[in-house]
Amino acid sequence: MSYLRDDIAELWDEKNLLDHAFSLEGEVFRDVARRKTMRVHLAGKQYFVKLHMGVGWGEILKNWLQFKRPVLGAENEYFACRELEKVGIRAPLVAAYAMGGGSIATRSSFVLCDELAHHVSLEDVTDTWFDAPPSARVRYRMLYAIARFAKEFHGRGFIHRDFYICHLLADEQALNEETFDLAVLDLHRARKFQEIPDRWLYRDLGGLLFSTLDLGYTRRDWYRFIRLYSGRSLAVELAERGPFWQRVLNRAETLYKEGMRKGIVKGQYQAER
Repeated sequence: MSYLRDDIAELWDEKNLLDHAFSLEGEVFRDVARRKTMRVHLAGKQYFVKLHMGVGWGEILKNWLQFKRPVLGAENEYFACRELEKVGIRAPLVAAYAMGGGSIATRSSFVLCDELAHHVSLEDVTDTWFDAPPSARVRYRMLYAIARFAKEFHGRGFIHRDFYICHLLADEQALNEETFDLAVLDLHRARKFQEIPDRWLYRDLGGLLFSTLDLGYTRRDWYRFIRLYSGRSLAVELAERGPFWQRVLNRAETLYKEGMRKGIVKGQYQAER
């Protein structure tokens, strides 16, 4: 299976998409576990390419033993980006995609997407908040934007599986006006469901909450998020879904404790009981 947008078709032969993609050179952003992400330049325009070299039988068996569906290549990202485009959720636009033949453990694949230009991750936006706290208005506007985006994303049946604020991007022009217009990226593990099971949903929301715990949001803000995300009054939502939201919080705090051990969080969060 392959896809080739018209502008890339002017540069590449459709019969040799994998050869074209794997010969690209550019700025390497990630190079791990037989997967490489690079920013590349083609005909004066910037793209990101993700190259998958086959995960190997060891990784597949490990995932199967853990009752997980392994990510075998670029197809998840390809389908997620195309489906998100259809429903109007901003994500990288696909310019080219192809998957080679062979076994599921060794086949190569790639996806080439337009760069989300003039966007910055929310992790970078908030990096200075501890030393230079934002206004209450900015803090609330970001909370509202995240809740609205997550509601739409999940409402369309998508699960990210790495749903942290580093993968949510804000439009820089909107930021200049102290508003948040969001996009999502890094969708190589994304899945789509007709109806998302809670066991998947709580993981996404727990990861999202975890990635905000150092930002100074309070329990009251957390309740505000629940109300915005659910679209219902807090009393009704907690009466019907209280155990679910407690599970989300528990997961976030578990991830935070792991982050403390690994030294990847700032240690500002104090659990409220």
